[in-house]
Amino acid sequence: MKNFRKSLYALALPIISLLHVNPVYAQEVYPAGPIELIVPWGPGGGADIMGRMAARWLESDLKTNITVQNVPGATGSIGLNKMIQNGAKGYSIGVLTGDTLSLDAFPKSTFNYSEVTPLAVLIRQPSGLFINYDSPIKSWDDLVAAAKLKPNSINVAITGPNSPDESTVNYLGTKGVSLVGIPYPKPSERYVAVLGNQVELLYEQAGDIRSHLEAKKLRPLIFFASKRLPPPFADIPVSSDYGYDILLPQTRSIVAKKGVDPKKLLVLANSLNKLSTTPEFITYLKEQYAQPDSYIPMAEANTFLENELAIFKKLTTKSGK
Repeated sequence: MKNFRKSLYALALPIISLLHVNPVYAQEVYPAGPIELIVPWGPGGGADIMGRMAARWLESDLKTNITVQNVPGATGSIGLNKMIQNGAKGYSIGVLTGDTLSLDAFPKSTFNYSEVTPLAVLIRQPSGLFINYDSPIKSWDDLVAAAKLKPNSINVAITGPNSPDESTVNYLGTKGVSLVGIPYPKPSERYVAVLGNQVELLYEQAGDIRSHLEAKKLRPLIFFASKRLPPPFADIPVSSDYGYDILLPQTRSIVAKKGVDPKKLLVLANSLNKLSTTPEFITYLKEQYAQPDSYIPMAEANTFLENELAIFKKLTTKSGK
């Protein structure tokens, strides 16, 4: 009987051991499957370029498939709200631009910054106004004169309502430069509009339209910055030259849904930290005419973005919105 019991126990032991799995080994290895990266803008723009660069790196570094999905609309809020809805387990992340962040400065916002956690700020760029190279308007002074001669006769292609683009247009109106913002949710639509003379001006960042600038299809008239930019834009005036108290640089970040397991967030954040030191990333910043110190890691990114949002809220309060 004793031998029978020993034999029975020996047979049962492997089954019992399977039922008592060590919790350390039961934890999910992240990422255990593909990750979706949502770009809440159309293909071809700065957010799309950055998102795809980050996706290539994450895919290589984390050894998992990263799928990029463009979900444009409502100044980026449609795509990011989709990410928030699907991202509880850390398998959906997104690109947050300054345009979408600014929405949270308005009542009944379609986007709430408190619902996301930034993994890193990847790029910061000064914004500017650009015109068709063949336009008779060759300088910012020419533009100001034309706008004062016929107020609200000059249209500007912008990303959408309640965006830094629109706020800048509204601000210029208080300085006697009355322009009309025309929203285009897809970057390609904005570029075609100004290249095809459907609108006179484009609010954008120089790096996003580098090819058009180098081909002399577009020319910059002004940058919204506190000091002159380095070459090739050293001769282009900046807002501080005219006493305009508005900057609103473009920022682009990678974010996840608020509440995702911190260990998963750290995996993603650490990978982006490694990306920021690569020659590819440094070249990317140069090609985008971005600030060399653009990158802000997760530990500091939230404070930075909250401060950007606070600045925008003050601006909207001044404008009475």
